[in-house]
Amino acid sequence: MGRLHNTAGVHVIRPISCAQRALAAVVMLALLSGCASRAEGVLIPTSLQVRNTSVVNVLVATTRKESPTPGVLFSGERGREPETTEIEVSIPPAANRSVGQVQWPKRLPADPERDFTTVAVNSLTIPEARQWLKGHLPKSRRVLVFVHGFNNRYEDAVYRFAQIVHDSGADVAPILFTWPSRGSIFAYNYDKESANYSRDALETMLRRIAQEPGVGEVTVMAHSMGSWLTIEALRQMAIRDGKISPKIQNVILASPDLDVDVFGQQMQELGKQKPKFTLFVSRDDRALALSKRISGNVDRLGQIDPTQEPYRSELEKEGITVLDLTALQSNDKLNHGKFAESPEVVKLLGNRLIAGQAVTDSSVGLGESIGALALGTAQTVGGAASVAVSAPIAIFDPNTRRTYTEQIDRFGQTVGGTLQTAAGH
Repeated sequence: MGRLHNTAGVHVIRPISCAQRALAAVVMLALLSGCASRAEGVLIPTSLQVRNTSVVNVLVATTRKESPTPGVLFSGERGREPETTEIEVSIPPAANRSVGQVQWPKRLPADPERDFTTVAVNSLTIPEARQWLKGHLPKSRRVLVFVHGFNNRYEDAVYRFAQIVHDSGADVAPILFTWPSRGSIFAYNYDKESANYSRDALETMLRRIAQEPGVGEVTVMAHSMGSWLTIEALRQMAIRDGKISPKIQNVILASPDLDVDVFGQQMQELGKQKPKFTLFVSRDDRALALSKRISGNVDRLGQIDPTQEPYRSELEKEGITVLDLTALQSNDKLNHGKFAESPEVVKLLGNRLIAGQAVTDSSVGLGESIGALALGTAQTVGGAASVAVSAPIAIFDPNTRRTYTEQIDRFGQTVGGTLQTAAGH
């Protein structure tokens, strides 16, 4: 139904565009998902101590402007110079939370028994940040840098990253780069320009990390619009230095809000000696569906079907591994944050991806790939034909995807032909 406008007593029906309908749907979903109230100023440190809680110590670099509001620290506006802060976040006991979820306090002071709470906040100079890195490097000598996406406030990024680090069990020194996002679904263009504004700062930070003698390797993980910022920073490094630092070995892009044509050009400009890339995609990502509408109707990288051409051939040529999360269910109504909310995916991040290990159908194992698909005939209706859509994590890897059908066939033979029987063969 269109809008009614009264012009000289005549009712004129103006059709609503597809983009407007998509925006309205996303706005409604965002409002519904944000109905639960939560406290403001959660970054005020608390002295409350509770047994069995876990503390995640994060180094946070930002290009945001400082906020005058206590417990907010930094706003969504752009700062003149990057700032660095050490923040300790307390995670509730395992018995009181679900993996993949950030439990926001509804009131302050927060209850560490059930809420994420802030334990300490310390502003650091650049030399102090270097000392922090030296003191927090694990035996693996691995650093994980996280770059958040569109519509994120400072505290959103801090608590979400603390959750990812804790739930993944990653053996890393965790560093968050947070750029000036206003935390509003109506500030898309402002956020996009803020990502551009932050390219130099992220490039400089990555170079400084890589130059630290004690650092062995760096994994950069970016979400949504943060993927654009990450690739641009790496592209600048490649142009400025003639290469990307060899210590930056892995780049993980989750739900990347990237124009596929632009991404192809960026990959060319990164040079031949580029990091290993892993993508998380989901074809039911509603946030990226809107981004596609308002960006000239060009496919977004995080919403592609990696098994279809021309993407399949291009991904294979570049050696990019793609994990398709389309069939995975999550509590995110926009299906835009599955990588962080799914226990299966978070475990995969910590066990393999952040550790720099290759992930293939065979290495994850068909039991994990097929997920809830049981061996009983009654629960495998559709058989082999439905395996791909039943899989919570379907992995497209250039080296193993060609043999996926054979793996499924062998799996069916192993369980006595159950899959073939269910399919009616």
